[in-house]
Amino acid sequence: MSDESGNAGKIVTAFILGAAAGAAVALLFAPAAGKETREFLSEKAREGREKAAEAARQTREALARQRETISSAIERGREAYREAREKETA
Repeated sequence: MSDESGNAGKIVTAFILGAAAGAAVALLFAPAAGKETREFLSEKAREGREKAAEAARQTREALARQRETISSAIERGREAYREAREKETA
């Protein structure tokens, strides 16, 4: 389970670095006029925000699932401990 959240964090980091590098390259090699370049970059930034928001949502969901799994495991452990103590005292 921890691999899932670790991978999500790596994906988000890679995406952000890729977006920054892409924006830098676009600025350096933009053949279009200034207004067109700004519109293009604005659109790409919007797409990047949407992708980042989706990645963040997926990460939150993965963390919520892990939290739920851990809580369930802790509760099962407590129950097993109670049962073992009851058998011991009986």
